[in-house]
Formats: sequence, C-alpha cells, structure tokens
Amino acid sequence: MPGRFFLTHDMTDVAPVLDVEADNVLAQRPRHNISPGQEIVTFTADGFSLMRWGIIPVGRVNARGRPVMETLINARSETLFEKSAYQGVGRAVVPATGWYEWTGERRRKKPWRLSAKDGAPLFFAAVTDVWAGPGDLRVPQVAILTCAPSQDVAPIHHRMGVLLEPSNVRVWLAAETEQAQSMFKPWPNGRLSIKEAKNVDWNGP
Repeated sequence: MPGRFFLTHDMTDVAPVLDVEADNVLAQRPRHNISPGQEIVTFTADGFSLMRWGIIPVGRVNARGRPVMETLINARSETLFEKSAYQGVGRAVVPATGWYEWTGERRRKKPWRLSAKDGAPLFFAAVTDVWAGPGDLRVPQVAILTCAPSQDVAPIHHRMGVLLEPSNVRVWLAAETEQAQSMFKPWPNGRLSIKEAKNVDWNGP
C-alpha cells in the first residue's frame, strides 16, 4: 500500500484527464519521494488543493471507545464506512505517477517502483478531513484508500491503493455508499509496470 509515492507528471498534463482547465492547476515541481506528513496535491469537487498526507482523527474513538491517536495515512476501503475514525470525512483523489513498495528482510529491503505501463497518471481514491489546532489553526488532511492487491502487486505487498479510472474520479467524489464501494477493487492485471527502484534519493524531494 502507498507509504511513499511520486508525482513527476506536469500538472498541466494531469488537469485535462480530469476535465479541468490547465489554468486551474497548482504549479508543482517533479517530486520523486513523497512521504507521509508532507503536503500533497489533492483533487476534490472544489478543484485542486494541497493537503497534509495523514489524518489525525481528533475527537474520534475506536470500537472500544478509546480515542484514536495515531496518524492514519491509509484507510482500509473494506471498513471505511463502518469505522468511527472516518465518520463525516470528505472525499478526494490523489494524483500520482506511481508509488514505491519494499520486499526483503530488514536492512536488506529492495525498493520497487510501480507505475502505469502506458505512462498515464494514476488516481488514488482518498478521504479528507480538517485538523483543528490552537489559535484557530485548520489543516486540511488526506488519507489514501487501500484494497486487496492485484495479481501484479501481490508478490511484493498484500495491499494496494484503490486506483480509479479517470472517468470514475468525479463519480467517486459524489457517489452514494453502494456505488462508491463498487470501486474498491484491485487495479486490472497487466496495467502496471513494476521495476526495481534505482537512483532514488530517499532523503530528497
């Protein structure tokens, strides 16, 4: 599941895929190593914006009635509409060129780079919230939905992000629960390129 991803497409190329005028995009330099806690480009019914990757569900409790304290960067799609931590959240899409996974033993892990075979941008289904802090501070935040892996992804990870067809992006943003749940499925086999990730500066942008 996405723990780090990259967005190297020019946003003026991403916008037309979503039927958005190129003038209404956020200027972004190529980002090869996007990690939790950073601001990332998101797309909602209101257009493009920046949100912090990771939801802190302040004031929400788990099934045992205890406060949910951890930062949630991913959300299981299978239980999204059941967990109190995600009650009242909004919907969004996170555009990406691809994401990284790791295999192997600790300290000997091998990084893998996953992207679309045809080079097209990918769109992760996501949920949004706003963290309210001291002094009227308000921080928009986002978490990426996950599902079971496709046959392509299964050899390297037991989960993957929920990827949406471009034609389903706006449907996801406005869909009723049942229709939304029908989109929570693995990406079709054969459409991803999976290669060893080389020459990535893991401490860089």
